Amino acid sequence: MSDQAKRRILLVEDDRGLASVYTTRLEAEGFDVRHVADGENALSEALDYKPDLILLDIMMPKISGFDVLDIMRNTPETSKIKVIMLTALSQAKDKEKAEKLGVDDYLVKSQVVIADVIERVKYHLGITTNN
Repeated sequence: MSDQAKRRILLVEDDRGLASVYTTRLEAEGFDVRHVADGENALSEALDYKPDLILLDIMMPKISGFDVLDIMRNTPETSKIKVIMLTALSQAKDKEKAEKLGVDDYLVKSQVVIADVIERVKYHLGITTNN
C-alpha cells in the first residue's frame, strides 16, 4: 500500500466463520476491516467508522440488509458509501430490490469465490490491480 490511508471496509455478516475468512483476506489485501454481525450495529458503525465500502449481508438478525441499505441511502452521512451486497439470495427479485434501493453491486455467495469479492471491492474503490 502506498502512503495513502488504508481504505476502510465495514463487513456486515452474521456468519462468524465466513466473516473471519473475509476479514483475514481483506486485511491481507491491505484494507482496514471492521466486522459487525447485525443490521442494527451496521448503521451505528457506518456513522462512527465512516467506511469507504460496506460488504453487506441481507439475511441478518434485527434489521435486514435491505433495510440497512435503505436507511443508509436516506441518511446524508452514509448516502455516498459504496455498498456491495454479499448474500445467499439469488433470485432476480432480490437483486432488483437491492438495485432499487441503490446498491453498488450484488454478489451471490454461492456464485462467487473470495477472489471475485476482493476484485469487486477494488473495482468500486477505484483501486487498479496489476494483473
